[in-house]
Amino acid sequence: MSDQYVKVKVQFTGEETEKDVQVVAGLELSMSSSSSSSSSAAAATSVAQDGKSRNDSDRKPISKTRSKSRGKPLDPGRISRSESAKDARQGVEAVNLQDKMENTACAAERLQNPSTNEAALEVKGSGKVLQGKVEQSKGQRGKEDGNKVQRKKRSVSVDSSKAKTSLEALKTSIKQLKWKEFPTGRRLPCDIYWHGVSFHDNENIFSGQVNKFPGMMEMVRKINLSRAVRTMHELFPEEYNFYPRSWILPEEFQLFAAEVRMAKENDSSWKPTFIVKPDGGSQGDGIYLIKDPNDFRMLGSAHNKPAVIQEYIIKPLLIDKLKFDIRLYVLVKSLEPLEIYIAKEGLSRFCTEPYQEPSQKNLHHVFMHLTNYSLNVHSGNFIHSDSMNTGSKRTFSSILYRLSSKGIDIKKVWSDIISLVIKTVIALAPELKVYYQADIPTGKPGPTCFQILGFDILLMKNLKPVLLEVNANPSMRIEHEQEVAAGVFEYVPSAVDEEVKVGVIRDTLRLVDPAPRKATNNQLRLAGIASEMQEDISDAGSSDKSEQDSGVKENNLPSLCLKQVFPKYAKQFNYLRVIDRIAELFMRFLGVKGTMRLGPTGFRTFIRNCKLCNSNLSMASVDILYIDITRRWNGMGAEQRESGMCLQAFVEAFFYLAQRRFKSLPLHEQVTALADLCGAAKRRAALASCQPEGIHSVPTAPAPPHHFNCPAAASKSADYRFHRPVLPTIKGNCIENSAIN
Repeated sequence: MSDQYVKVKVQFTGEETEKDVQVVAGLELSMSSSSSSSSSAAAATSVAQDGKSRNDSDRKPISKTRSKSRGKPLDPGRISRSESAKDARQGVEAVNLQDKMENTACAAERLQNPSTNEAALEVKGSGKVLQGKVEQSKGQRGKEDGNKVQRKKRSVSVDSSKAKTSLEALKTSIKQLKWKEFPTGRRLPCDIYWHGVSFHDNENIFSGQVNKFPGMMEMVRKINLSRAVRTMHELFPEEYNFYPRSWILPEEFQLFAAEVRMAKENDSSWKPTFIVKPDGGSQGDGIYLIKDPNDFRMLGSAHNKPAVIQEYIIKPLLIDKLKFDIRLYVLVKSLEPLEIYIAKEGLSRFCTEPYQEPSQKNLHHVFMHLTNYSLNVHSGNFIHSDSMNTGSKRTFSSILYRLSSKGIDIKKVWSDIISLVIKTVIALAPELKVYYQADIPTGKPGPTCFQILGFDILLMKNLKPVLLEVNANPSMRIEHEQEVAAGVFEYVPSAVDEEVKVGVIRDTLRLVDPAPRKATNNQLRLAGIASEMQEDISDAGSSDKSEQDSGVKENNLPSLCLKQVFPKYAKQFNYLRVIDRIAELFMRFLGVKGTMRLGPTGFRTFIRNCKLCNSNLSMASVDILYIDITRRWNGMGAEQRESGMCLQAFVEAFFYLAQRRFKSLPLHEQVTALADLCGAAKRRAALASCQPEGIHSVPTAPAPPHHFNCPAAASKSADYRFHRPVLPTIKGNCIENSAIN
């Protein structure tokens, strides 16, 4: 049986000196770690009485001999119970430097864990009383050598003073994690700040982590999302065909009307339906359907409001003859490096009226065509259910189970959804980085960020997923309003919401846990990333050990419901990150920290440093290019913090320069080649100066291969104006599947 040790804080009566003495188990003055305070007092009395019967002069000095094992305490057999306090002090002084370091660590532990048992001990024959505190943390045990103390885990602090609709789910999650919540805020810094709406809910945060990214609210608005996906579709049309054909209003209304007219002339049988979505709308507010561009003109004042008009999906997948969409929760844990997680469980939100293809008669039946929960909850047919696979709101897994029973490959469905999510975040990330460096410049104190996004996805009849929109503030309410009597409403818990949303918030907090042990877990995750990247993406729907993805495993908590998909599948998608490289160049030449617009001097410096000016492109032409593109983008009605060229305008200019310089290549290869050229010029400049690159310089990622599976047709026009891509229509992609409906 191994020896047991406890720590005793000793203060000699009449002296100011305090020393920590290691007391060996087995002596009359020692106690086991499980003894109570009463046994401590009994041991003290025994030592005091025995000490009076001995003479100080008969004592032998304490042996200073130690075992060969470093850090092992003194041999119990060599310590006599008749030794004086003076000899005890000599024994303490014999402890080597390693023991002193351990004592210091234990002292620090006492400060963090003040709950101790007290005992009074009298050294035999000395007449001096030792006032001691015996540390006995509940459930703690020493390691095999007996002198290692397991430290108590530090409680993570969460500031929830700015949280809004996610309050109940957040409180439940914090309670499950046994963390400390500060619902009214805290003067001292917290580890995590949970904001309700945007990053700027509280700007006076200089450390910790915030659950919002600066700029995310702006980037997922319908117009900016459409532009981001459109830019990527220009480069990779086959990869970005999951977003409905879209037009931005009001500036593209004439283009919309002209394209619809031409399409009808080419195919007289085509009878499309379009859905109009206000740019700043939410919860289905302001959404309506039209059959013809002239219907939009008849709406009067709505014609001049910013909006997106999209081709309506007329053949969605139906369950029980009802249209539904999927709300999936996606965690963007980091932008640099990019880290994305997808919740394994989501919500399926059903319409409350049987679906029929749009016609002039049913065009305004919102309960038939719009899946928004905030709309359908007011329908008399809405069903609140405690079951996960019935009612108007169900779990996504119940839908997958039903599809699987029909013989459908749900792994393929999950694989396509994961691909859609990763590609969408890749499209949004470049401009998010620009927002991030403006609000949290490199070298200045500030928090790090993470965010939960709500992806609304529609499955077509052929099971192809289509992105409807992305929500920066998805609802995290776990209760719903119910009429319990005539005109009397109350909030009652929602089993489906609680099942999904509490897990998402709880496991998000686990993943961003700032505890020191995370360093080891991250090393384990990175060590296994090479083997994980060998997995085929078709296995995305299968069950896996989430703890291996994140390195997080907690006692008494379920396994993570969040699955890492990036960088786990980075090998398959890194070649799409071309705009990221352009954004790095853009931020490099901004010149001033905290800015988001490139001035004319910065643009000229970019052209000059990358050696893009030649006989075919003079500096005068460069100035004209800058003025024209910047003026058009500034006139599009977007909110502006400052004057100058925004990232989207810089991307347009970059595309134009790439087309002029590499005329014989497809567009995505032209852009990649120009990014390589600029990266090489940057490295040459750094070597020539023999000095570190500037704060805003970001190492250029290695160039992706030029042999892609989906080459895009390059525009050969000499005009530098941006060629707006026409997203492919989804009409004709539907496959009849009567077994499902």
